Amino acid sequence: MIKYNLKCKKCNLTFDSWFASSKEYEKLKKKKLINCHNCGSLRVEKNLMAPKLIKKTFNQKSEKELIKLNKIRKTISEYQKFIKNNFEYVGENFAYEARSIHYDNKKVKKGIYGRASKKDLKELKDEGIETQSLPWVEESNN
Repeated sequence: MIKYNLKCKKCNLTFDSWFASSKEYEKLKKKKLINCHNCGSLRVEKNLMAPKLIKKTFNQKSEKELIKLNKIRKTISEYQKFIKNNFEYVGENFAYEARSIHYDNKKVKKGIYGRASKKDLKELKDEGIETQSLPWVEESNN
Protein backbone atom coordinates (compact mmCIF):
# COMPACT_ATOMS: atom_id res chain seq x y z
CA MET A 1 0.00 0.00 0.00
CA ILE A 2 1.11 3.51 -0.75
CA LYS A 3 -0.40 6.80 0.38
CA TYR A 4 -0.29 9.83 -1.89
CA ASN A 5 -1.12 13.42 -1.10
CA LEU A 6 -3.28 14.58 -4.02
CA LYS A 7 -4.28 18.07 -5.15
CA CYS A 8 -7.24 19.10 -7.27
CA LYS A 9 -6.08 21.59 -9.93
CA LYS A 10 -9.61 23.04 -10.18
CA CYS A 11 -10.54 23.80 -6.56
CA ASN A 12 -7.06 23.47 -4.95
CA LEU A 13 -8.29 20.91 -2.41
CA THR A 14 -5.54 18.67 -1.07
CA PHE A 15 -6.34 15.21 0.26
CA ASP A 16 -4.72 11.85 0.90
CA SER A 17 -5.59 8.64 -0.84
CA TRP A 18 -4.29 5.09 -0.55
CA PHE A 19 -3.38 2.88 -3.52
CA ALA A 20 -2.26 -0.72 -3.80
CA SER A 21 0.96 0.45 -5.50
CA SER A 22 2.34 3.32 -7.55
CA LYS A 23 1.46 1.29 -10.69
CA GLU A 24 -2.13 1.05 -9.48
CA TYR A 25 -2.26 4.84 -9.08
CA GLU A 26 -0.98 5.32 -12.65
CA LYS A 27 -3.47 2.77 -13.99
CA LEU A 28 -6.43 4.48 -12.28
CA LYS A 29 -5.23 7.92 -13.39
CA LYS A 30 -4.95 6.75 -17.01
CA LYS A 31 -8.51 5.34 -16.88
CA LYS A 32 -9.71 8.67 -15.41
CA LEU A 33 -10.97 7.01 -12.23
CA ILE A 34 -9.36 9.47 -9.82
CA ASN A 35 -11.45 12.55 -9.16
CA CYS A 36 -11.80 15.27 -6.56
CA HIS A 37 -14.37 14.37 -3.97
CA ASN A 38 -15.14 18.07 -3.46
CA CYS A 39 -15.83 19.30 -7.02
CA GLY A 40 -15.69 16.08 -9.05
CA SER A 41 -12.88 17.31 -11.30
CA LEU A 42 -10.61 14.76 -12.97
CA ARG A 43 -7.73 17.27 -12.81
CA VAL A 44 -6.21 15.61 -9.75
CA GLU A 45 -2.42 15.31 -9.49
CA LYS A 46 0.04 13.98 -6.97
CA ASN A 47 1.10 16.78 -4.69
CA LEU A 48 4.69 17.31 -3.61
CA MET A 49 5.23 15.45 -0.37
CA ALA A 50 8.17 14.44 1.78
CA PRO A 51 8.48 10.75 2.54
CA LYS A 52 8.25 9.75 6.18
CA LEU A 53 11.39 7.86 6.99
CA ILE A 54 11.51 5.67 10.02
CA LYS A 55 14.99 5.58 11.43
CA LYS A 56 16.07 2.39 13.08
CA THR A 57 17.03 3.29 16.61
CA PHE A 58 19.72 1.50 18.58
CA ASN A 59 17.09 -0.50 20.46
CA GLN A 60 15.08 -1.56 17.42
CA LYS A 61 16.35 -4.82 15.96
CA SER A 62 15.04 -6.82 13.06
CA GLU A 63 13.54 -10.22 13.76
CA LYS A 64 16.60 -11.83 12.16
CA GLU A 65 18.95 -9.90 14.47
CA LEU A 66 16.89 -10.86 17.54
CA ILE A 67 16.98 -14.55 16.59
CA LYS A 68 20.77 -14.33 16.17
CA LEU A 69 21.17 -12.52 19.52
CA ASN A 70 19.01 -15.09 21.31
CA LYS A 71 21.07 -17.91 19.81
CA ILE A 72 24.28 -16.24 21.02
CA ARG A 73 22.80 -15.70 24.51
CA LYS A 74 21.75 -19.35 24.65
CA THR A 75 25.25 -20.51 23.66
CA ILE A 76 26.87 -18.24 26.27
CA SER A 77 24.41 -19.48 28.87
CA GLU A 78 25.32 -23.11 28.08
CA TYR A 79 29.05 -22.29 28.42
CA GLN A 80 28.37 -20.55 31.72
CA LYS A 81 26.43 -23.52 33.05
CA PHE A 82 29.30 -25.86 32.08
CA ILE A 83 31.86 -23.58 33.74
CA LYS A 84 29.81 -23.25 36.94
CA ASN A 85 29.44 -27.05 37.17
CA ASN A 86 33.06 -27.92 36.41
CA PHE A 87 35.22 -25.05 37.72
CA GLU A 88 35.74 -23.40 41.09
CA TYR A 89 34.63 -19.79 41.39
CA VAL A 90 37.34 -17.60 42.96
CA GLY A 91 35.69 -14.23 42.38
CA GLU A 92 37.92 -11.14 42.36
CA ASN A 93 40.91 -13.29 43.47
CA PHE A 94 41.34 -14.82 40.02
CA ALA A 95 44.78 -13.33 39.28
CA TYR A 96 46.11 -14.31 42.74
CA GLU A 97 44.74 -17.87 42.48
CA ALA A 98 46.07 -18.29 38.91
CA ARG A 99 49.56 -17.24 40.08
CA SER A 100 49.34 -19.58 43.09
CA ILE A 101 48.53 -22.51 40.84
CA HIS A 102 51.20 -21.58 38.30
CA TYR A 103 54.13 -20.69 40.58
CA ASP A 104 53.46 -23.04 43.48
CA ASN A 105 52.69 -25.95 41.15
CA LYS A 106 49.55 -26.25 43.23
CA LYS A 107 47.56 -29.35 42.35
CA VAL A 108 43.93 -28.52 41.80
CA LYS A 109 40.98 -30.80 41.35
CA LYS A 110 39.14 -28.24 39.24
CA GLY A 111 40.09 -25.31 37.08
CA ILE A 112 39.17 -21.87 38.32
CA TYR A 113 37.11 -18.98 37.05
CA GLY A 114 36.46 -15.51 38.35
CA ARG A 115 36.91 -11.84 37.61
CA ALA A 116 40.07 -10.09 36.48
CA SER A 117 40.83 -6.70 35.00
CA LYS A 118 42.34 -6.30 31.53
CA LYS A 119 45.54 -5.20 33.26
CA ASP A 120 45.60 -8.41 35.38
CA LEU A 121 45.00 -10.57 32.30
CA LYS A 122 47.82 -8.83 30.41
CA GLU A 123 50.21 -9.30 33.35
CA LEU A 124 49.26 -12.99 33.63
CA LYS A 125 49.89 -13.44 29.91
CA ASP A 126 53.26 -11.66 30.19
CA GLU A 127 54.17 -14.08 33.00
CA GLY A 128 53.32 -17.05 30.79
CA ILE A 129 50.11 -17.92 32.64
CA GLU A 130 47.47 -18.98 30.17
CA THR A 131 44.00 -17.58 30.72
CA GLN A 132 40.85 -17.27 28.69
CA SER A 133 38.45 -14.35 28.73
CA LEU A 134 34.79 -15.12 28.09
CA PRO A 135 31.70 -12.92 27.89
CA TRP A 136 29.53 -13.35 30.95
CA VAL A 137 25.80 -12.67 30.82
CA GLU A 138 24.04 -12.14 34.10
CA GLU A 139 20.99 -14.34 34.35
CA SER A 140 17.70 -12.46 34.42
CA ASN A 141 15.25 -13.03 37.22
CA ASN A 142 12.24 -13.22 34.89
